[in-house]
Amino acid sequence: MRLLATVPATVANLGPGFDALALALDLRNDVEADPDGPPGVRVLGAGAGELPEDGSNLVVTAMRLVADEVGRALPPLAVRCRNRIPLERGLGSSAAAAVAGLVLADRLLGAGLAARGTDLLGLAARLEGHADNAAAALMGGVTIATSDEGGAWSAVRLDPHPGLRPVVLVPDHRTSTAAARRALPRQVPFTDAAFTAGRAALLVHALTERPDLLGTALEERIHQGARLALAPATLAVFERLRSDGVPVCVAGSGPSLLAFEPDGGLRTPPGEGWRALRLSVASTGAGVEPDR
Repeated sequence: MRLLATVPATVANLGPGFDALALALDLRNDVEADPDGPPGVRVLGAGAGELPEDGSNLVVTAMRLVADEVGRALPPLAVRCRNRIPLERGLGSSAAAAVAGLVLADRLLGAGLAARGTDLLGLAARLEGHADNAAAALMGGVTIATSDEGGAWSAVRLDPHPGLRPVVLVPDHRTSTAAARRALPRQVPFTDAAFTAGRAALLVHALTERPDLLGTALEERIHQGARLALAPATLAVFERLRSDGVPVCVAGSGPSLLAFEPDGGLRTPPGEGWRALRLSVASTGAGVEPDR
């Protein structure tokens, strides 16, 4: 039976919510797995001609991980990826690929892991190194991902306020996640950590109950400065939006920005070399259905 998975884009590291808070957005990748088709991988849309079209593709890697976990053999498959999430822009493209492979293999092999969402989350974290994007990709809405002392991940989903108006500003330039991680400070002053923890708590309230507090709640003193320094064009747009009173944060590891559009829209457009994607919050995460 041919299966189709749809997975939303996600923005993690929301302001002070570094490696914890994420938001799912209604821009979706579709991945089809067909046991009766000619084996192979095809990538269409974002990443076509760039992402691998063999067994090293992240979708296939994730599918093999599920098969290994449940001790089953993965049958030969025709895998077709129709990607709408831009690569290396901070919108969770790799998490979407990993989650698509996990949910497809879970359904195809009858593993039953989706009924125990933390199992899929743990596998996604194993592939990604952390679980913030994957949590939102699996659950939709606003998610908070945490790990215990043994490294096991779990997540909770919150309903976002219906008044949120996300707009993602996507530049032509890219920033690699690895480079963004290397730029992070190794030590953080106590006062900065306390400031950021307070803003993170406020951000949960702002995203779910009080969007009028987003401007203050998105402030932080740990990671955004280092990441903005890697992309001067992004820094310029970020500062312009802040001066206009627009709530904004770095999307993931950048270089995109996530803003929350006020009444009347953005006073200052980002300019040449940028796209503005006005996206609703995805209320549902990854899903798998028979592909008719």
